[in-house]
Amino acid sequence: MATHPSHLDNHPPQTVLSRRGFLTASLAAGGGIVFAATFPSLRALGSSGDTDGSMVTLFARLSPSGVVTIFAPNPEVGQGTKTALPMIFAEEFDVAWKDVVIEMADYQGGKMGSQSSGGSYSTPSNWMPLRKAGAAARQMLISAAAARWGVPAAECSTSDGIVSHAPTGRMLTYGLLAEDASKLPQPDLETVKLKDESTFKIIGKSVLDPDKARIVTGQQQFGIDVKVPGMKYAVYQKGPVFDAAVKSCNLDDIKSMPGVSHVFVLKGTPRALETPPGTPGAGIDDGLRGGVAIVADTWWHAQKARGKLRVDWEEGPHANDSTASFDAKAKELLSQPPQADIRVDGNPDAALSGAAKLVHATYSYPFISHAPMEPQNCVASYRDGQVEIWAPTQNPAPGRAGVAKLLGIAPNNITIHMIRCGGGFGRRLANDYMIEAAAISKEINGPIKVLWAREDEMQHDFYRPGGYHQLTAGLSKDGRLETWHNHFAGFARNEYFAGSSVPNRDSFPAGFVKNYALRTSRIPFNVPVGPLRAPGDNAHAWVFQSFLDEVAHAAGRDPIDFQLALLRNPNSGEGEGHPPGRFGPSFMAARMIAVIERARNISNWVSRHQLPAHTGLGFACYWSHVGYVAQVHQVAVSPDGTVTPQHIWVAVDVGKHIVNPTNAEHQIMGSIVDGMSAAFGQQITFEKGRVQQSNYDDYTLLRNRKIPPMHIEFIKTDYSPTGLGEPAYPSALPALCNAIFAASGRRVRKLPLSTSLLKL
Repeated sequence: MATHPSHLDNHPPQTVLSRRGFLTASLAAGGGIVFAATFPSLRALGSSGDTDGSMVTLFARLSPSGVVTIFAPNPEVGQGTKTALPMIFAEEFDVAWKDVVIEMADYQGGKMGSQSSGGSYSTPSNWMPLRKAGAAARQMLISAAAARWGVPAAECSTSDGIVSHAPTGRMLTYGLLAEDASKLPQPDLETVKLKDESTFKIIGKSVLDPDKARIVTGQQQFGIDVKVPGMKYAVYQKGPVFDAAVKSCNLDDIKSMPGVSHVFVLKGTPRALETPPGTPGAGIDDGLRGGVAIVADTWWHAQKARGKLRVDWEEGPHANDSTASFDAKAKELLSQPPQADIRVDGNPDAALSGAAKLVHATYSYPFISHAPMEPQNCVASYRDGQVEIWAPTQNPAPGRAGVAKLLGIAPNNITIHMIRCGGGFGRRLANDYMIEAAAISKEINGPIKVLWAREDEMQHDFYRPGGYHQLTAGLSKDGRLETWHNHFAGFARNEYFAGSSVPNRDSFPAGFVKNYALRTSRIPFNVPVGPLRAPGDNAHAWVFQSFLDEVAHAAGRDPIDFQLALLRNPNSGEGEGHPPGRFGPSFMAARMIAVIERARNISNWVSRHQLPAHTGLGFACYWSHVGYVAQVHQVAVSPDGTVTPQHIWVAVDVGKHIVNPTNAEHQIMGSIVDGMSAAFGQQITFEKGRVQQSNYDDYTLLRNRKIPPMHIEFIKTDYSPTGLGEPAYPSALPALCNAIFAASGRRVRKLPLSTSLLKL
């Protein structure tokens, strides 16, 4: 099982961590103190051009009254980083949580790192830097108090924003010491003393996201709510086929409609993902698509005008692409020898020919959309070569770089205000909506809001790519898995596969089967793709864990016992955590075994044969984004094929500390619901180059009535914590589908599942 690099993984070597970090402090306006902690970076900032990517700076402000304002650098998409990261700083700073105020930082052009949220990296990448920054700030206040009292700093202690000297009983609040502390020498972050973790008072306690009350009362500002003086509204009509260009349109008719002030054509920029053969793609394409912009005094007027727009499109060479043609090409490729090898261990071809029993299956899954509740939107104001942007973005650095490139201005002339996102799941790692807004604003030389309709959202996404797997397993006479062969047909431009489409070469059961092969063939395509929650793993886990369940049944073995036997008998050097990754050891079989055994126990797996007829338990596990998750799902399947989820048990290992337990559970639940949703109804299909789905009526999300009770348990292990936005998603789909098999005897090998094929 392997987590893998994503769009955020342009990290420098870990040796950069040998560079020292420092805390600087200065007197704030009106009194108090401002802290700026500078660290060696865990990640480069890619091609943004903002900095060399070597430093990350985090800011906090202490007022004379003792209020601590912590600036959250990473975008808030509902994953809880806006609360969790300040909790880490506040813990080491040793202040009362009631005295903490959290503010969302604007994009700082690299001074606070890339300020991205994705890949579940926010917690692991900030864990030690934030602890050190908080401890250094606390050390400065202790030193200030010791100097004022003329006592050794070692005799002073802190608690809830107060420095105390026990021998004399004297106490001073942080606020009263702030000015003195600002004049002291700055601590070296590599030598500061951290708190004993057994004394934590904030980390590990459930803290309510301060935005929640504003959300439920409709007061929280999302990107869609932003208004600025003089702002107009814009809609942007792109072609029905990706990369279509405008040949002609009825601009004069639209200009005469009520409320419309501007109508014009924008020419698209070259696709960043189209690269020469053998050259890796750029990741997410933040270029401008060609189209027609309509600007009006209200969004309603702009949208009504779009209804009258008539465009003759140059649709290009992909106008006949379809899901049917993709399926046919995959079938053709899978009937031929693979085009390339990704990993081959042992001699799988010979081993298959000598196997006592062969198990064959073909699995396929579709493109899917991120489908966030808040459609893409952005406010941009261009004036005299300067652009101010208000955007619900997960990834501002490449957005700013894209705007600068398109408009031909310096990045420093672009200000980005990061607004809370109404969902993202990876969609807002792309910034096409930001670039559209900037381009339209420059054209009219004034502020505009671009707001996508739901149909835009569904039909112009960066989709999770589909894929096709032809699997063969070879069993020994005693039912041991001796051989695993996977021929994967995936989508590629030129010689380069779509991002996250190809299974990681180390994904389980790789490394635990003597004869193993992962081989690939390429399907040409032109669909925009990008990372979706648990990139790659969200599809591959379903294939691998479903097929392992299938092989276990073919071997006459208990599915959990079957996987445990594999995990306890790795190939030499596998499953031991080597080589280490950026945020801890690589895959460790012992940690996965522990979560599997916990899930088996809490679900009462051994009693599964006593369940009512047409009810079953299904098991799956996966290692994703440095988190270990095992799940057992219970479902019932009715005679008409209707699947009713009944209960879910989950065991999770994401390290020693769960920063905010309630939010952690919510992330696990949300990930599982997302995974189940992909199984029940999500698919993007194509006909004549066009996306056929347009709204939630034909792209269904899981309804509340389908969400069963969940029992979640954490296993604490002595490793630094990782994020929880993604690790629970991958194992949800196969656990659900394996439960469907247990209840009905029907194997789900194509997503989304079809109730007509499940009829009993």
